Amino acid sequence: MITLEGKITIVTGGAHGIGRAISEAFVEAGAQVVVADIEDAPCGRFVKADVSSAGDVRAAVAAAASINGRIDILCNNAAYLGPAHTALAASDEEWERCFAVTLLGAQHFTREVLPYMMRQRGGSIINISSIQGIAAARDSAAYTSVKHGLIGFTRSVAYDYGAHNIRANAICPGAIATAIAPSPDEESYKYQVAMSVLQRTGKPEEIAYAALFLASAESSFVTGATLIVDGGWTLR
Repeated sequence: MITLEGKITIVTGGAHGIGRAISEAFVEAGAQVVVADIEDAPCGRFVKADVSSAGDVRAAVAAAASINGRIDILCNNAAYLGPAHTALAASDEEWERCFAVTLLGAQHFTREVLPYMMRQRGGSIINISSIQGIAAARDSAAYTSVKHGLIGFTRSVAYDYGAHNIRANAICPGAIATAIAPSPDEESYKYQVAMSVLQRTGKPEEIAYAALFLASAESSFVTGATLIVDGGWTLR
């Protein structure tokens, strides 16, 4: 059984959906979880933080570190997904918000936790990308671009800090049944099911189990990896 007993963990965007499932799985595994979000979180210790604000991020990391002086695990899950758009239609504001939350937010948190992880000679950073980080989707120029960027960011962090026993990995979820996902009577849902070789969409906890593995000692020789959890979508 995987355990994170006593590990100090930060999960961004942990109030709902995949982030909430990850937070709950980490708590169940024994971690002390600090959830950084702009909305109240139902599990773990909640710190209100806009991940695009460097000041908010510093405060959130300080709150987590105040528990026992360590930061063992960081899961950068927060992301911004705006209305459907193409490169022609996407506004500058859409691009800027997507970049500021999804990619720069991950950078803000990573920068703040690295000194703790370097001092303690270990840590695990998990970035939640998407299958749109390795492929493309319709009407999603900004989101697809920053999710690609997040994988490059993950690899760079893994490369630069591996000598400090700090691991960085990315997870690429496919279609997952969350509050913002299409309902079963919508054509987009039927398309998602048809694209999966398992003929269904995923559950948030199925992404949480992947994050749990990457956070744990069981993945101690895994870094710079991109773990695809998509029901076989990208096989097609």
